[in-house]
Amino acid sequence: RESVAAIVDAARLKADRSSRVRGLYVTGCMAQRYAEELADELPEVDAVVGFESYADIPSHVLATLSTSDADDTEPGLDSAAERASVLVGAATVPFRPENDRFQLTAAHTAYLRVAEGCDHACSFCAIPGFRGAFRSKPFDTALAEARLLVERGVREINLIAEDTNQFGSDWGEEDPRRLSHFLRELSALPGLRWIRLLYCYPSYFSDDLVAEIATNPKVVKYIDIPLQHLAAPTLQRMRRPGAKATISLLERLRREVPSLVLRTTFICGFPGESDDDHDELVRQARRLGFERGGAFSYSAEDGTPAASMAGQVEEETKQARKDELVALFQEASAAWAEARVGSELRVMVDRMDGLDAVGRTEHDAPDIDGAVRIPAMPLPPGSEVLVRVLYADVDGELVGEVVGSPPQ
Repeated sequence: RESVAAIVDAARLKADRSSRVRGLYVTGCMAQRYAEELADELPEVDAVVGFESYADIPSHVLATLSTSDADDTEPGLDSAAERASVLVGAATVPFRPENDRFQLTAAHTAYLRVAEGCDHACSFCAIPGFRGAFRSKPFDTALAEARLLVERGVREINLIAEDTNQFGSDWGEEDPRRLSHFLRELSALPGLRWIRLLYCYPSYFSDDLVAEIATNPKVVKYIDIPLQHLAAPTLQRMRRPGAKATISLLERLRREVPSLVLRTTFICGFPGESDDDHDELVRQARRLGFERGGAFSYSAEDGTPAASMAGQVEEETKQARKDELVALFQEASAAWAEARVGSELRVMVDRMDGLDAVGRTEHDAPDIDGAVRIPAMPLPPGSEVLVRVLYADVDGELVGEVVGSPPQ
């Protein structure tokens, strides 16, 4: 609903002659999955573009601009004469060049997509149907993209994919390089300071990968692993890795990676989730001590097995269970922040807020985790400094003072 509302809002801009908007294109996952429906219901849209046709967008935009400049009719929301073009092909498509991209993040931090698609069959998820089969970005291509980002001033690279730590697993024996090798190559780039792993799957943590995370000083000691649940019956219905193996992995990571911070997300009120299942999830989450996390209520996805499962949970129950987990995560995050008081942490500055520099520790991902405020200290974004934590405020934000520079 939110996405459709955003499209309608954009259509109003297109209809306003005082606006510079002359074309409206819909792309991304929703376009790939619901192309025909969008074209039928939103005639204001010029084209619905899928993954296979991304490279054709510039030529279509130029055609739209040349046509609209020559059109003297008064536009309106109902003025579209034709159904939107549908430019949607296969979901599993080769990687297109991403070197020369417009960076939407701050200049010092960037996301690097290392793989696309998913081969897992989670019962709640529709992603494999419209993102295609798992495929790793070619090793040298991904490394070249990272090198260009660093040359442009990026100091932090956040690796992303549907299953980031599966990178390279589809190459077989012909190319034995995997994520551990990629981390090693990334860390050799001069100027790059932090490498962060987001969206990892609770498998594919080889001995080599765990050792690389533990010993490579540029790989921050922070791993994001969306687990979805920790009770065995629910994980089985979700078609996820089993509880015993998942918990064993988390305990191993805690043992082998010093000062590790774990982030995860959980689904609350999955079909068939009993009170006992939820209680087990809360118990294990508390015991494992996730320092960062989020929870959301289960929402049925069209065409997924879970959408038609028996035992759909009432919305009120979903919300109550979610609230309990969110409170648990907030408690854990606050405790982590309080425990940092008096310690010295690496901090990367993100922005200035008046006279204060605001940044993050290596244990905080951009936009989703906590912040560190350094009062009365003008520092350029991207600076990495060593900060002594003075106190944690009521919102969990750390406040500190610069005591030096981290080892280079």
